[in-house]
Amino acid sequence: MSVAEKWEMLTSWFKQFKSVIVAFSGGVDSSLLALAARKSLNDNAIAVTAKSPTFPLREIIEATRIASLINIKHIVIETDEFKDPEFTRNPPNRCYYCKKNLFSKLKDLSSKLNVEAIVTGTNADELGEYRPGHAAEIEEEVRTPYVELRFTKKDIREVAKHVGLPNWDKPSMACLASRIPYGLEITEDRLRRIDEAERMVKDIVNVRQVRVRDHNGIARIEVYPEERSKFFNTDLMDKVAESLKSIGFTYVTLDLVG
Repeated sequence: MSVAEKWEMLTSWFKQFKSVIVAFSGGVDSSLLALAARKSLNDNAIAVTAKSPTFPLREIIEATRIASLINIKHIVIETDEFKDPEFTRNPPNRCYYCKKNLFSKLKDLSSKLNVEAIVTGTNADELGEYRPGHAAEIEEEVRTPYVELRFTKKDIREVAKHVGLPNWDKPSMACLASRIPYGLEITEDRLRRIDEAERMVKDIVNVRQVRVRDHNGIARIEVYPEERSKFFNTDLMDKVAESLKSIGFTYVTLDLVG
């Protein structure tokens, strides 16, 4: 099947609905969904972004920019997953509780706006991974077009590039809570420190993607394997260490595997 045919398949999928809400992070998956929904349903497609301590402010700003580029109605809502102790205690299925909270907010909004369906960007590749959030999608009857159409991440990037989305090759962005090992309490202070640490490393080292894992005060920096060599400068390593220690980390390490 050609890339053009995949794009046609995706836009056609949306025609079964009168209106939809797209859970919109501004990443390539949700951006392609938003564009397809806008093409099929015009003003009856709405992109909704969740504002939360688990999601960096810079990503909300980028989501707003992409939504404007797509020319889709964009709404930012606030979630309150921190009110759920099951989420903050950080069990292995923490994503389930976070997604349940998000979908509850989206369902309230869809009822208020009389929107027929809620869709997310879960793709076919993710079904083979540990994704407790997908259970929440099933329970809340959220639709997952990529799963239904068997679109992989590769398919999504190819179609996004075909239709001219500028973020077609944007690295995947996992929520900041994923940087905290299971069992260590998720707090807003920890998330803010992680967010600031990742911004610092990006600015200092000029890496394309970075994740700073917070092991109870030990920062473990992960970058793409091909970008590890960018750290091989003692002055730069000193600057990274000093910067992260200035925001509360006790030790600063680089994951040798990436």
